[in-house]
Amino acid sequence: MFGMTDDDDAIELLKRDHDEVETMFRQYEEIRDGATEAQKKDLVAQICDALTAHAKIEEQIFYPAARRALAQPQAKGLLDEAAVEHQTLKDIIGRLEAASPGDPLFDAGVKVLSEYVKHHVREEENELFPKVKSSDLDLDAVGRQLAERKRQLEGRRRTSRSGSRGRRSRSEDRAATGASPRAAH
Repeated sequence: MFGMTDDDDAIELLKRDHDEVETMFRQYEEIRDGATEAQKKDLVAQICDALTAHAKIEEQIFYPAARRALAQPQAKGLLDEAAVEHQTLKDIIGRLEAASPGDPLFDAGVKVLSEYVKHHVREEENELFPKVKSSDLDLDAVGRQLAERKRQLEGRRRTSRSGSRGRRSRSEDRAATGASPRAAH
């Protein structure tokens, strides 16, 4: 399953997600010019699903826990920036999910998403994660929460792909996790 083992702390799980999505972006670059539209659409769907699940676990679990653990204003600023970056990523993902690989801007959209994700990952791994590591946050406990939520999201995605159940709305996601409407943005 994408980015999970049973003994991950939160940061290791998130870093593994980062590495796995980077691998998918490299795969897209390798197949981009020779792939069928269906192959491109499938790989982009995998990338978008992975990024969507990753963003949800960060927003619903990791970022709130980090906010509670970090007192420095600079760290809170990093979390605010990350939330804004997530919204931009969601916008690009939404456009890619609605687009056809035959669209002349499809490949450019994937490239922009890749570059934006790289920027976001660099900030998290080089600035936010070290601050969180030096806090008193129980990374193992948060890692278990992240892994459990990812299992739920991945199970729901498999079910929705098989056609027996559709995706939940944002309000249903918030209700399932107890998040407020503000926390989802």
